[in-house]
Amino acid sequence: MPRTLLADPRRVPRFAGVCTFCRVPTIDQVAPENRPLDWIIYGAPFDTGTTYRPGARFGPRSIRDESAYVKPYHLIHDVMVSDVLSIADAGDAPVRAFSCEDNAKVMAEFAAALPDAKSARLFAVGGDHSIALPNLRATWERRGKPKGGLALIHLDSHVDTLDSTNFERYSHASPFIRAAEEGLIDPKRMLTIGIKGPLNSKEDFDYARDHGVTIVTCEQWRAEGAETVRRFIKSLGDAETYVTFDVDVVDPAYAPGTGTPSLGGMTSAEALGLLRSFAGVNVVGGDVVEVLPDRDVSGITALLAAHAMFEIISLDAVRRVRRAQ
Repeated sequence: MPRTLLADPRRVPRFAGVCTFCRVPTIDQVAPENRPLDWIIYGAPFDTGTTYRPGARFGPRSIRDESAYVKPYHLIHDVMVSDVLSIADAGDAPVRAFSCEDNAKVMAEFAAALPDAKSARLFAVGGDHSIALPNLRATWERRGKPKGGLALIHLDSHVDTLDSTNFERYSHASPFIRAAEEGLIDPKRMLTIGIKGPLNSKEDFDYARDHGVTIVTCEQWRAEGAETVRRFIKSLGDAETYVTFDVDVVDPAYAPGTGTPSLGGMTSAEALGLLRSFAGVNVVGGDVVEVLPDRDVSGITALLAAHAMFEIISLDAVRRVRRAQ
């Protein structure tokens, strides 16, 4: 019996029914025999932390819509994700639309209190990148507050370790400096991939470099293949790892629907291929962020975000299958 009970698309068309992420059941529909849950997906409709174009608060709705066409069999990994993992949609987290710091608090409380804390891993769908901090807080708590913090793989055009921007310390420019300060992540086990310029200043890199973050710029990634990435992945071993995917790591030709577009990025195929290369990583939480529907074209950015979510959660399915063999 499948771990996630999905509606048969040949009987119930994908454009019908209640819209949930990847058509997984809502959390109250999960039958007791299918528990414990392995993954809980929830929306984080918040964008007060953005420093340029707002609108990512509508991202979860657009991603739910586009994710209706995400299918459960992973062709490359050869795994039927719905047979391996029990997944549910928990709706949207409450938000405090006028305060980044307050929003991080209420979101973390909501996510930490979701069911099956010992087994269910959390995936947040933003929203701007500031929502990564509360999801990291909740993930760290539910994983038993691991000493030293979680490892982190971060795909983005921006470092997101600035102390403050426009006097705001909890914006989408600062989630990982706050997470490191709180002990939620270990910066020496943090990999940031896809950074590209121009930047505001050379000092934007200071915190990350001074604290041991491994940075692979987009140009470096193209020049060396993925050698640094492979070495980092190998070094993680069984470390519990959080994966965060900002759609602006992808070139705006392929992902125009974002508030902070950065030219010269990956194609959508390259980004998905990069996520697949993380197979074997012990993924215990994740997020996808910064989809701005009003700037999207034919929903292609939201569709990319939906597939990035599927790729990240699939990594857990792959690891479980491999370990069972």
